[in-house]
Amino acid sequence: MIIVNLDVMMARRKMSSGELAERIGITQANLSVLKTGKAKAVRFSTLEAICKVLDCQPGDILEYKEE
Repeated sequence: MIIVNLDVMMARRKMSSGELAERIGITQANLSVLKTGKAKAVRFSTLEAICKVLDCQPGDILEYKEE
């Protein structure tokens, strides 16, 4: 199972969902789908934009755990 820790990184950077969505160029609704782990896929371009804006690595956001 892939766990999305986007909320953690956003809190560390003191960034709201609205600000992050605007800066990476996606809707707040799509960002919410990502944050809740309900997304079936993530574009590398979106992941790259998130990492750039939050100054982090993909591994800071995505985590794998056995079910």
